[in-house]
Amino acid sequence: MSASVPLSDSPSDSPQVLVLVGGSVAAIKAPSTLRRLREQGARTQVIATRAALEFVTPLSLSTAGACEVATDDTWFAAQPQAQHLTLARCDAAVVIGATADTLARAAQGHAGDLLSATLLSVRAPVLWVPAMNERMWQHPAVQANAERLRSFGHHFLGPVFGAFGTAGEGEGLGRMAEPEDIAAQVMQLLRPRQDLTGLKVVVSAGPTREYLDPVRFVSNPSSGKMGFAVAQAAAERGAEVTLVSGPVNLATPRGVQRVNIESALELRDAVVQSAQAADLVVMTAAVADYRAAEVKTEKEAKGGDTKTIELVKNPDILAELGTDKGRRVLVGFAMETHAGVERAADKARRKNADFILLNYPTQEGTAFGGDDNQVTLVQADGTHEAWPRLSKREVAERLLDRARALLAARPELR
Repeated sequence: MSASVPLSDSPSDSPQVLVLVGGSVAAIKAPSTLRRLREQGARTQVIATRAALEFVTPLSLSTAGACEVATDDTWFAAQPQAQHLTLARCDAAVVIGATADTLARAAQGHAGDLLSATLLSVRAPVLWVPAMNERMWQHPAVQANAERLRSFGHHFLGPVFGAFGTAGEGEGLGRMAEPEDIAAQVMQLLRPRQDLTGLKVVVSAGPTREYLDPVRFVSNPSSGKMGFAVAQAAAERGAEVTLVSGPVNLATPRGVQRVNIESALELRDAVVQSAQAADLVVMTAAVADYRAAEVKTEKEAKGGDTKTIELVKNPDILAELGTDKGRRVLVGFAMETHAGVERAADKARRKNADFILLNYPTQEGTAFGGDDNQVTLVQADGTHEAWPRLSKREVAERLLDRARALLAARPELR
């Protein structure tokens, strides 16, 4: 199944990228991805599953990658040489056309084929580029496997919203990212930006819980994914990051200091304390507006058809940070169902935020718990810029780019 091809024309000291091709119809984009990686100066090696070779030929992969194509057949033929260990000695690995099955095998540590066994041996950054039907991608089992791989320190690009390759499927969330975007993300892993080195970043994330008694509380369905994406991106760009998080089921990003809280009052104390030395504060947490005026010490028995609970207003943490902002950059998030831009601009003015990222939780594909977001950047003067639907990691990167530009104009803060 392998093909003899000329040696790579990239210098021997160029980064080595291992491209693992899964059994999705999106495997047809693998040659384009390989060419773009080589255009960026990388040397490439290729592993293709048997299913991948139903969509793309070994010759097209070997020609585009200037390398031989490793398969399960070559693995068994070269077993004494432990081909999976040799291929794993790379500077970065990218799994393109990653299917639900490939994700499951890797998440559970299977090693029954060359692709899975090699991934277990890779010690370099790993980027997953999924491609599958929207219903499959959103299945809880697939999401759990993706989250487990993230907890290993693996990275994800997409899937994105667009037309599917299979006839009759239409469009949705599950299309694989484009080759140029894949190559750019791989090169970012190889040569990470360190433009936030020396800066201190505070991020709030997740929901708060306002207890009514020892077992009952008022909360919301925030997953924390947006804030965790900001924290991870900032840490990878060199910042010293403190993540203040409400109760969520997410692994702490590598290199991030995490402070767990439950209530809005706890969130306020942790954020205000951490923000004193911060250069950038990003408030993504879904903070409860109100809490119980009196928290019962014991659980009350259920009785009557109605019950009245007195609530009192929680502190406005963003506004408090804005009154003593100094030269730091302050970013807030807002969720609205209507008149969003006007309300977000008013919020930025009243709370002295540098900008607000506005989104609509009822918008398809961007509700609580999703992996994508579609936001509008709104400034106090009403200037606004609508961003396309992006992964939350991509939103985080754009947010940090804007914040970094503002920080560059405030050198005395550093």
